[in-house]
Amino acid sequence: MSGERCFGRICDKRSISAQITDFDLSFGFHFTNTCIYSQRLYKQPGGGMKALTSRQQQVYDLIRDHINQTGMPPTRAEIAAQLGFRSPNAAEEHLKALARKGVIEIVSGASRGIRLLMEEEPSEGLPLIGRVAAGEPLLAQEHIETHYKVDPDMFKPSADFLLRVSGMSMKDIGIMDGDLLAVHKTQDVRNGQVVVARIDDEVTVKRWKKQGSVVHLLPENNDFEPIVVDTRAQSLTVEGLAVGIVRNGEWL
Repeated sequence: MSGERCFGRICDKRSISAQITDFDLSFGFHFTNTCIYSQRLYKQPGGGMKALTSRQQQVYDLIRDHINQTGMPPTRAEIAAQLGFRSPNAAEEHLKALARKGVIEIVSGASRGIRLLMEEEPSEGLPLIGRVAAGEPLLAQEHIETHYKVDPDMFKPSADFLLRVSGMSMKDIGIMDGDLLAVHKTQDVRNGQVVVARIDDEVTVKRWKKQGSVVHLLPENNDFEPIVVDTRAQSLTVEGLAVGIVRNGEWL
């Protein structure tokens, strides 16, 4: 694939280790290294847990339940509305207190940038998203087919879920039919990045190009036409940023 625009991180696991290929989107440069897949644990550093106040426990439980129900953490405004705070700033203060106690991590620059750290059970791994029902969140429980023991931190930024690729519209950058696409959940994407987008409840993987209110979703295969969406007239949601591929899925 030398000289072509290539994509992300490709994992092809043979035993307990995987050969990883990183591709630079601009120059097509790649290198390989070996990774061991591990089960990710969420525990407070040091193994202990600092006691939470009743209000802090309410905030923590709300975050956990919101993630379980929707697949994403709540915003500060949502926390404030649910718990009767006067403003999102009050929610932010409670989040900072939880972060100081080591039970959450605040990810700067994101309205939903909250990670839970205090979990008693090991992670099940990355969820694999199957068929998506109209009007439902992508990470709703009913869309999750199974979980795979893939370390999210192998990918940069870290992966939040896997999506099975259907079709060959992105084959020229190495995304093939049947691949499992690792996706970082975000709506903050730039022109030229490969995204998972939902158009009127249809999910697609394409390269993103936005000009004003018009979005061009570009294939990487000359047999396919770009999808053009005028966001003033049609619903378009970015579900995440493609960060890599897991191939040879029978090992999972």
